[in-house]
Amino acid sequence: MTTVRVAAVQATYVLMDREATIDRVAALTADAASRGAQLVVFPEAFIPGTPFWIDTQPIWDGDADWFRLLAENAVAVPGPTTERLAEIAREQRVWLVIGVQERERTGSTIYNTVLYISPDGTLVEKHRKLVPTGSERTVWGMGDGSTLRVVDTPFGRIGGLICWENYMPLARFHLYAQGIDLWLAPTLATGDAWVATMQHLARENRMFVVGVNPVLQVDSIRPDFPHRDRLVPAELIGDNGGWIEAGNSVIVSPGGEILAGPVREREETLIADLDLGSVGAARRLLDPVGHYNRPDVFRLHVDTSARPAVVIESEPTDS
Repeated sequence: MTTVRVAAVQATYVLMDREATIDRVAALTADAASRGAQLVVFPEAFIPGTPFWIDTQPIWDGDADWFRLLAENAVAVPGPTTERLAEIAREQRVWLVIGVQERERTGSTIYNTVLYISPDGTLVEKHRKLVPTGSERTVWGMGDGSTLRVVDTPFGRIGGLICWENYMPLARFHLYAQGIDLWLAPTLATGDAWVATMQHLARENRMFVVGVNPVLQVDSIRPDFPHRDRLVPAELIGDNGGWIEAGNSVIVSPGGEILAGPVREREETLIADLDLGSVGAARRLLDPVGHYNRPDVFRLHVDTSARPAVVIESEPTDS
């Protein structure tokens, strides 16, 4: 089997409410599965919602309350949230790929992470964003090379990068070299330029690409959210209908043709049937890590080791 029905779920999260957002994930995954989806992909940082205030407000005393909410609703991997997501994947018999904000059991650093869960509920892989973009560095730590891996599935190899990581050509090349067939790009990036980026990646490695965004309107934020009046200043909303995150989800073929989307300013699940077996033929003229590569001229070194904050060593003791 090389054909897979993919669902790119452009949806609204419940801001800084992990459990309510997981309820949404369960319902949306069930809906996608009822439409025949075998692979269901959610946006970047969907659980528990994006800390968009980093782009609407300078650092001030009140944003500590927002960060506390974020930390309290972040996801331990593995932990109760991943167990619940595994249950959703098992119940619907789908591959589930979803962006979360991950917090380790010790420490308070939060990571922008994407989880890959198989239909039997196994947490197969996770990827942490290597470089948080701009103001994101005030809330997210950096990942390392240990999570730059593709995932084997019955229909082909899947994987990808998060948002502006997709602009890192060496990271892309490393994943290309692992034989990726279907590129997943959970993101917050909007506009035609980002759609063009998704098309470029598809053509560059002759692969299918799924870009998936969240949508969020001001009115969907609960009235009692801390410092709600400062969360989204009126002057930043302007005439855009109250959209904080306007979506931009798209599905692209190996030739760069748009198969579904882009969809903006509404919730919608894009569905497409993708024949990953066609990728090999698409690379007959261009394979950037194969016959269109010059390893005698260019060489990429990748450190895939984990980089924990502390490495503990002890001297052997005489017995």
